[in-house]
Amino acid sequence: MTITTAKRFTIAEYERLAELGFFREDERVELINGEIIPMVSKGRPHSVCETRLFRELFKLVGERGTLRGQEPIIIFNYNQPEPDFVIAQNRDDDYLSAHPSPVDILLLIEIADSSLKYDQEVKLPIYAQAGISNYWIFNLVGNSLECYSESYQDLQGKFGYRRKLIVLPNESVCLPCFPDLSLDLSKVFPQQFA
Repeated sequence: MTITTAKRFTIAEYERLAELGFFREDERVELINGEIIPMVSKGRPHSVCETRLFRELFKLVGERGTLRGQEPIIIFNYNQPEPDFVIAQNRDDDYLSAHPSPVDILLLIEIADSSLKYDQEVKLPIYAQAGISNYWIFNLVGNSLECYSESYQDLQGKFGYRRKLIVLPNESVCLPCFPDLSLDLSKVFPQQFA
């Protein structure tokens, strides 16, 4: 019996495929654990939450950080996810020379409805292993914001976060990278959830 293993792509190989036009212009994919994964399409609540979150973060953060929406980040050699939002440290070149890596990321945010389990069980350990200190999931299924912090590795070698804080859509939460800034979640969650 012959055992075959799937090809794991490196970031360099993945980017080369994109340069060669391997992906259609409208095809949304990301590299996760060396696999090219199609991104799920967004429903209306996801899109509304994304629009409202961008508006509020832009007003709050201003010039203090770089806001990136659905843009690639680099994690190790086999991961180039495109999270819904990243607040990154400012850089003079606005990341022209390279996408942000974990040391650049102040806060990483996913908005989840159909992708909730994937964001919690697949992406969360990747972000924790990379040392991303603050990971938020706007959970549109459970109608809450999940705030994860303090990445760690357990005795079985699995990665996760030591702290999980649940914030309700009628509450406010401080941005961990800018504790003087408070995000009013009633301005972010779609009205049917607030």
